[in-house]
Amino acid sequence: MPKDNNHENEAQYCMKIDHKSPHKKRALEVLARLKRLYPDATCSLDYTTPVQLLVATILSAQCTDERVNKVTPALFARFPDARSMANADILELEELVRSTGFYHNKAKNIQGACRKIVEDFNGEVPQQMDELMTLPGVARKTANVVSAHAFGNIQGVTVDTHVKRLTNLLGLTAHSDPIKIEQDLMKLIPKVDWENFSIMTIYHGRAICNARKPNCPDCELAELCPSEHQPVKTKAKSKSSVRNSKS
Repeated sequence: MPKDNNHENEAQYCMKIDHKSPHKKRALEVLARLKRLYPDATCSLDYTTPVQLLVATILSAQCTDERVNKVTPALFARFPDARSMANADILELEELVRSTGFYHNKAKNIQGACRKIVEDFNGEVPQQMDELMTLPGVARKTANVVSAHAFGNIQGVTVDTHVKRLTNLLGLTAHSDPIKIEQDLMKLIPKVDWENFSIMTIYHGRAICNARKPNCPDCELAELCPSEHQPVKTKAKSKSSVRNSKS
């Protein structure tokens, strides 16, 4: 099995943590408050196997988890594993995932990923980050989710739109690129909490820090947030950029 260099990178990031830095102190206080607010936070996608989580995560791009969870019961009843999805009629697959949006591309990536899983990994979803990221439609966000929740292997910080937005507002990063955001957060958050921090931040983004109208008066992170009460700028992503991107 190829060596996964991500573990070495994670160790390097952790070694660089300055425990006395203001950013570090703020990050740890944010983490502590999120844990109090969302003690039972967990992945909100419904699945029973690693390949089902992989598929659900691919479907969640530009779509709510609630919508994905309405689609996957019929999808997984018809195609329960990688082999059946690899051999599925693409038009039927598209129809089953249509309501999640961008269904042509999602169906193509799901089938492509499942075919590679069957052909290269004996029908089992790979556990290593570098192998996961060889699958069509899979970038670090999806790979982190699958690795952490399907295998209990925390290899990074999942950066979705909520995590990107809130960590910028909280001053934990100044980057817009998810890879650079992830690297910043890996320096600030203890490794054991990497995935939990992402999940709780997503919960908070949905419940309080809404992109269009953040509820600063009721936010328990407000006093830690340099952006409190400031207007939130949102930039719409073009359909073409979404269509051509990996998650």
